[in-house]
Amino acid sequence: MKRESQSPATLAWVGGVEGHLSLIDQTRLPTELTYVDCRDVECVWEAIRSLRVRGAPAIGVAAAYGVCIALQSAADGEEAALFARLDEVTTYLASSRPTAVNLFWALDRMKRCAEALRGEASLSEIRQKLLDEARAIEAEDRQMCRAIGRYGAELLADGQGVLTHCNAGGLATADYGTALAVFFAAAESGKRLHVYADETRPLLQGARLTSWELQQRGIDVTLICDSVAAQVMREGRVQAVVTGADRIAANGDAANKIGTYGVALLAAAHDIPFYVAAPSSTFDLSLASGDQIPIEQRDAREVTHGFGRQTAPEGVQVYNPAFDVTPARLIKALITERGVIEPVTRERIAEVVGADA
Repeated sequence: MKRESQSPATLAWVGGVEGHLSLIDQTRLPTELTYVDCRDVECVWEAIRSLRVRGAPAIGVAAAYGVCIALQSAADGEEAALFARLDEVTTYLASSRPTAVNLFWALDRMKRCAEALRGEASLSEIRQKLLDEARAIEAEDRQMCRAIGRYGAELLADGQGVLTHCNAGGLATADYGTALAVFFAAAESGKRLHVYADETRPLLQGARLTSWELQQRGIDVTLICDSVAAQVMREGRVQAVVTGADRIAANGDAANKIGTYGVALLAAAHDIPFYVAAPSSTFDLSLASGDQIPIEQRDAREVTHGFGRQTAPEGVQVYNPAFDVTPARLIKALITERGVIEPVTRERIAEVVGADA
């Protein structure tokens, strides 16, 4: 199904309790704006795994709605069957991708919502409350994105060049983005920025998604190869770097798309501040450091046969981690919906995000 929109929604719930999840197929961008209608939980799992929907916050929202879809078949029957199905589908959805903590955060939140109603509400009431909860997760994400943008915009000056890696815009969230929210909010406040977008190999999220989003919103953007980042810094074109994150440990180490660590090292070498923008739901205070963050390993064919064309010899060994971890010592500040965390220390993180993370 295709739709035309100036500001397309990354995902949306269509209908009531018996409705479905509609989401942009991001694997088809930027040349084709196509939507996938998920009417069963297997479709949601596949959409997350295959990166049709991606970005930690958006994955969390999609997973919450996936729970609602899975429980549609539990309209009648015993309460025990509904909760058994809930356990089954949350475990199933959690297996789709290992690194983005928002996925597990959203699924745990849905389970807690249902458990609070066990023995107190009918099955139909539980299903309605779960849909309400999923919608609340989406609405809160929208509000968090806007707040991140406002806080982050204050860190940038008019006329600056800024660099970003991967896609942390509206396509990665329910609305406005995290890293890109900083640019959008700065532009709305009257600041003129020039954004340099890394292409982000091997799946080119920066080329396909970030440059497309920035163009859609009228932001001045230049696409560069990943290997050009050092050169634009050396030439003085970049005065700040802003990226998103998929999981942030208690000490501030941040996992993001592969290549982010290298960008942070380059920024440090050129004395350029490196910022990470992420909501409180992306923090995992149960992990002492980034060494404990699970790193997803993806299919070798993403490297050897990128977008269907073979670019490597048959049988060559491939190492294809989807993420790397930037140490807190390289991060100037963490930009959250609750404020800016600077310096990036365990104590300051606990103070700002607290036990909610």
